Amino acid sequence: MSNPARQLADVITMPARNLGGQAVDAVGTAAGSVRVWTANEVDDWGRDNGIVNRAWAASRLRWNISVGGAEHIPKRKGALIVVNARRFALAPVFAALAIGAEVDRPVRFVGRPDVAPLGPAMQRLGGLLPIPREIESALRANELVVLGAATENTNRSAGVVDHRIVGSAVMAKVPSIPAATVSVPFRRAARVEIGAPIRLSRKRRGPLDELETADALQAHLDALLDEFGGALTGTPLDWMPFNGIGGI
Repeated sequence: MSNPARQLADVITMPARNLGGQAVDAVGTAAGSVRVWTANEVDDWGRDNGIVNRAWAASRLRWNISVGGAEHIPKRKGALIVVNARRFALAPVFAALAIGAEVDRPVRFVGRPDVAPLGPAMQRLGGLLPIPREIESALRANELVVLGAATENTNRSAGVVDHRIVGSAVMAKVPSIPAATVSVPFRRAARVEIGAPIRLSRKRRGPLDELETADALQAHLDALLDEFGGALTGTPLDWMPFNGIGGI
């Protein structure tokens, strides 16, 4: 005769064993999915074209981005594209994705951190360290690189442009191009308007070249933003007699 206690133990433990097997299978499936997601080849700067394409498709769920002025982007040569950056808007990232899709070229952005896990993830999206030497090497290799100006609370004006990164473009002898970005927290519509490359009226030597180019980029960005009307939130609050509203 079988032992009743043993029968009861079998009834209790068998579902637990089955559940454990399912959990192991689920973990294996998840790990396999991660491997498939990250199994693409990367280029010399760590950009993964497959992940970039997936990120662009996912971004369309949040933004409906239009791009103007794409004719100012070189067909094959490198260029530094400088955008204004509203706080928390990830403007350099979405601008790089949108411009890359528009011109069908890889576009990188400046500003990834050098710490895991965020740094390697942003590197797969095309992020570069904010180090002039790394930016210059990419530009000399005919890559397109997006640089965000200092962040502002609104789309009214552009922040200060880092002249050290602009100096990388000067040294690499590639054009520096302003591109205004406008997005608002409560709408899907976003816009990237690319301006003409900066051409100084007087050619400088040494650090004055990069300083004047950086100032000219900021001024051209402000002019492009003025054409958009400087939307703040995309709501009737934009018509209030104050403009100190921070973006999200």
